Amino acid sequence: MTLSASVSVAVIWAVASLVMTIILLAMGRHWWCQCGSLVPWSWQIYSQHNSQHWVDPYSFTHFLHGLVFYAALSPLRQRSYSILGRPVVLTPLICMALALAVEAGWEILENTPWVIDRYRAATISLDYYGDSIANSLSDLFACLLGYLAANRLRWQISLALFVIIEVILLMTIRDSLLLNVVMLVYPIDAILNWQSGG
Repeated sequence: MTLSASVSVAVIWAVASLVMTIILLAMGRHWWCQCGSLVPWSWQIYSQHNSQHWVDPYSFTHFLHGLVFYAALSPLRQRSYSILGRPVVLTPLICMALALAVEAGWEILENTPWVIDRYRAATISLDYYGDSIANSLSDLFACLLGYLAANRLRWQISLALFVIIEVILLMTIRDSLLLNVVMLVYPIDAILNWQSGG
């Protein structure tokens, strides 16, 4: 990646981060875990610290978001589309900006009362009260890393990486990106029971 491309990536991430942070602040989200601990990570998903520090097991699912967004947007790259009557070519940087915009939008939606209540009612996240702003910023960065990794890797390696991370998460925390989506959209009692240790 050239220096100018690296600067463009950094600027796009910074703009997405700034807009997301302003909205999360307006929603009343806290900057950091209310426990006051400055430890940058939290590996216990069944605690009030989950989603409150820089890194937690779910950071890896946001890395996977980047892989998925890259795969979804790749077929659209370098094509011309008419927007407001003007031709627009979806360059690689525009596609990356779209991926980060979607991720930032999810971070905002994820911190609304409706989604927080949904997580608490339908998933194993009984102590989930939303993300800290620091965690949301870290999740956005993890998505960017996943997107950039997919850009550098062959699709077969990206797919293998996706599967490996999903399996490791299933083995360590009994959750993963795919299970998280299933349980949020269409909760299954058998999965919830297994995740709860039953």
